[in-house]
Amino acid sequence: MYITAILLAAGKGQRFKSRIPKPLVKLGEYPIINYSLKVLNRHSLVKDIILVVNSANEKAMLALVKKSCCKKISCLVLGGARRQDSVFNALKKVNAASDLVLIHDSARPFVKAEEISVLITRAKRFGAAILGVPVKATIKEGTRLSAGNTQAKCCLFVKETLKRENLWEIQTPQVFDHDLIIRAYQRFGRIDVTDDAALIEKLGKRVVLVSGSSDNIKITAPGDLIIAEAILRSKAQSMIKTYREIYE
Repeated sequence: MYITAILLAAGKGQRFKSRIPKPLVKLGEYPIINYSLKVLNRHSLVKDIILVVNSANEKAMLALVKKSCCKKISCLVLGGARRQDSVFNALKKVNAASDLVLIHDSARPFVKAEEISVLITRAKRFGAAILGVPVKATIKEGTRLSAGNTQAKCCLFVKETLKRENLWEIQTPQVFDHDLIIRAYQRFGRIDVTDDAALIEKLGKRVVLVSGSSDNIKITAPGDLIIAEAILRSKAQSMIKTYREIYE
């Protein structure tokens, strides 16, 4: 089976408020992107990796690739205006022989190899599999009252309390049948979505949920880096030793 991984590192990171491109910000001893690169590079089922960058970080990413010796990186691709535009640019470079495409955000450094393996198994069987965790918090849908109600027009009110047992917080990686994700992007890629699986859903296809880990956070704001450092410290001895291998 031929599996191509798309690793997204083209975001501007405006909410992160750093002069250094977010994927290159240090987490422990290494840049954030190195952690997911290591897992993908070492996974036996991943045959090649397409790294999506932007014009501002392209040179730095090239230098990182040379330093890290990630032999599975097949090419660097420039991203687009939206995340989904970046994915589509990368999909155009996927080897025609690829059976499955794995899409991952480089800002999620703590993905596990065993999670990737389960996603691949499910996607092979059903065509689409995504990682997530059950929602723990109470979730309420908000609504605004009609414009005629002048006293309450500035307020947001509860419309409904959603059933928590049916709600999942979605993560990456997400794994798809190659032809299926291409077809979804060709038909619905212009529609704004927040993850790739939403386009598969618009095709009317089933998407399998795979239970992930609460450690698989996305580093978006400066406070997230503090949480990530705490997670890293909790795994320090085993993880840092393993991640050093990316430089060997």
